[in-house]
Amino acid sequence: MTATNMEDLVSLCKRRGFIFPSNDIYGGMKGLYDFGPMGVELKINLKNSWWKSIVYERDDVEGLDSTILTSPLVLQHSGHEDTFSDPLIDCRTCKARFRADQLEKSECPRGGLLDKCKSKDLTEARPFNLMFKTAIGPVDDGSSFAYLRPETAQQIFVNFKNITDSTSRTPPFGIAQIGKAFRNEITPRNFIFRVREFEQMELEFFVKPGTDEEWHKYWLDKRLQWWSDQGVNSQKIKLLEVEKEELSHYSKATFDIMYEFPHGLEELEGVANRTDFDLGSHTKNQDDFKISSKVKENKDSTTKLVIQDLETKEWFIPFVIEPSAGVERGVLAILNEAYTVEEENNRTVLKLKSHLSPIKAAVIPLKRNNQDLVNLANKVKSELQSLGLGRVMIENSGNIGKNYRRHDEIGTPMCITVDFESLENQSVTVRDRDTMKQERISLSEISSYYSSYFKN
Repeated sequence: MTATNMEDLVSLCKRRGFIFPSNDIYGGMKGLYDFGPMGVELKINLKNSWWKSIVYERDDVEGLDSTILTSPLVLQHSGHEDTFSDPLIDCRTCKARFRADQLEKSECPRGGLLDKCKSKDLTEARPFNLMFKTAIGPVDDGSSFAYLRPETAQQIFVNFKNITDSTSRTPPFGIAQIGKAFRNEITPRNFIFRVREFEQMELEFFVKPGTDEEWHKYWLDKRLQWWSDQGVNSQKIKLLEVEKEELSHYSKATFDIMYEFPHGLEELEGVANRTDFDLGSHTKNQDDFKISSKVKENKDSTTKLVIQDLETKEWFIPFVIEPSAGVERGVLAILNEAYTVEEENNRTVLKLKSHLSPIKAAVIPLKRNNQDLVNLANKVKSELQSLGLGRVMIENSGNIGKNYRRHDEIGTPMCITVDFESLENQSVTVRDRDTMKQERISLSEISSYYSSYFKN
């Protein structure tokens, strides 16, 4: 059973150290969240799973870690300065601000300073640019600035030639990046679903024109399977083909992978056919190449972003297929799927996939002030930690029942209890999170048992 409402997830996340409101001791800042001890582990595990699937398990993708600060020229030629905006409406009565697409009727949809305002005294919609600026250099006079990148994709495109020159890659191949992005959202909402600072997992996969539709379908299927492997129920996934009139300026076709979040059906990931728009926008000598997309003239670029067809010897600009997912949205979906209330067992448990669990195993000495038990528990912990499968934790509170419930709530797959029998026969009790069954395992076999559990 998934969470029945967002409040259940928010409460669990704060109580168990997954996610906290940022700057909380000063009242917080809307649309900003910090990931606590359990949250950062879950987040790292999700990103590692994506990287493993996209980069390590393939032979046609390279990685990149580019800067957050981005030249205005990059975002000018990408179209962001002109198009990366939302229509903003103000309510003159309660001073609330909201996006035009939140306006179902010709009245204020929310409270602001007044409860249930519903005023019809609204401003006309006007564009609101979503990018953050920051000054470059010692004097903030507006003459030298950079943007905090609104997506990781653009730095992949401007590094295209660096990567093809250094790796000798030719299409089909991809460049993957995980990193921070920033958007000055008008109305951040729904916990970590829509925030102003977030992480993206993006792949730009470069293909020959004419093969793009085939690769688009390929990556859509791949991404659906990956989310299933992370524990997202396929019954709660719906595919939305974006209508032609709603497509982004660069897109030939886009499929949104929609998920039933606690607050409703929303986008989890987008898989877009970006055509040759991006490389065509950033390349120099645009007129020398058959660019199919409508691009702005670029007299600033110093580099040709093209590939030579080895058979025809013709230079061409590749099309791009882009699977793009938000890390925070992924975390929210996975937490929602894992959240389970078992009334018959009087417990709440996160039934996370084991590779995503923040803590892989908790080692619990039965009695906290017994040095022999504590020493043996530390030895077991060190042995399992050295296997490199994830974080192993010592839980030295002495209360077995409370420790079990705590680790049920943070999704720890197994708890290993070191008791007085362990001192006599060198064995430990292993408790399974999902079944709560316990079995006795010899210490000589605990490493192989632990390794096999996660490999299987």
